Amino acid sequence: MTTGSRPRFSVRVGLTAAPEHDGPFEDVPEHLLVPLQRWVDNALSYQGHPQDDKARSICLRLRIPPSLDRYGEEQYVRPLAQAVGPQLLDVVDEVLRSRAASAWEVEALGRMLDDAGSAYRGNGARDGLEERVTPAVRDAVRQTIADAAVGPAAGSAADHLAAAWQAAYGRGPDAVRAYSEAIKAVECAAHAVIQPNNAKATLGTMLGEIRNARHKFSAAIPSPSGDPIAPAEAMMRTLWEGQTSRHGAQTATVPETLEAARAGVHLAAALVQWFVSGAVVRTP
Repeated sequence: MTTGSRPRFSVRVGLTAAPEHDGPFEDVPEHLLVPLQRWVDNALSYQGHPQDDKARSICLRLRIPPSLDRYGEEQYVRPLAQAVGPQLLDVVDEVLRSRAASAWEVEALGRMLDDAGSAYRGNGARDGLEERVTPAVRDAVRQTIADAAVGPAAGSAADHLAAAWQAAYGRGPDAVRAYSEAIKAVECAAHAVIQPNNAKATLGTMLGEIRNARHKFSAAIPSPSGDPIAPAEAMMRTLWEGQTSRHGAQTATVPETLEAARAGVHLAAALVQWFVSGAVVRTP
C-alpha cells in the first residue's frame, strides 16, 4: 500500500507554491535521466564489469551501433547506458525483455519510476515497460478538467478533479486524498443538477434524492430498465460506497488502496463529464 505524501518543505513553509505539474512525466524528464542511465549500466554489468554479450543483442535489436574503446574493441553497454529520451525508454524495455536485470534491480526500477513520477512502469510480467495511463484516457481526463473549469454550474469540480489526478499519479501518490478529491469533484459537478437547493449536499444526500425522486432526472444514455438515471446512480453509489476511510469506528480505519483510488478518479472523471456536458439533467 502506498502511503500518503506530504508537500515539499518549501511549500509547507510558504517559500514556494506547489508545482502546477508534478507528474506523471512523459518521455524521460531531466531529473530521471541520470538515474535511469545508471540503472541500465548496473543491470548490464556484473561486479563492475560490462556484460557486452547481453548488451550486444539489445544494440542489434534497437539498431544502436557499438562504441569503440581506445584499442578499437567494440563496446555495447556504454552506448545503451548513454541513451537519452525515448531511446532510453526503449533500452530499459529491452533490458527487461531480455531478463538481463536481476529481481532486485527490477524492483529498484519500479521504485525509481514511482518516485520520479514517470508516466511509465514495469508491466505485470516484469518483462517490459507499460504506460500507467494510456494517452487517450489521460487526454480525456484533461479535457474533462478543462470543460469543468468553464462550466457555469460546476463549482470547483475542475480543481478537485485535477487534485485527485495529481494525488493518484503525481509525485508521492496519496490514495486517500485522491479518492476524497474524486468524490468532491463529482459533488461539485452534480450539485446544480441533483440538489441545487441543499447547500450541504454530499454524494450520499444526492443518492438519497435520486432514490426518492427518480422521475426528476433524465440521461442521454437510455437504460434497458427504462430508468434513465440508473447508470449514473450506480456509478455514483460505487464511488461513494467504495470509500473505506470516510468514517471512523471501533474497528481500524482502512485507507483506500492506490489501485482503488485511481479507479475512483477515472470513475469520477466520467461522472463529472456527464454532469458538465448535460448528459444528466434535471427535468422540468
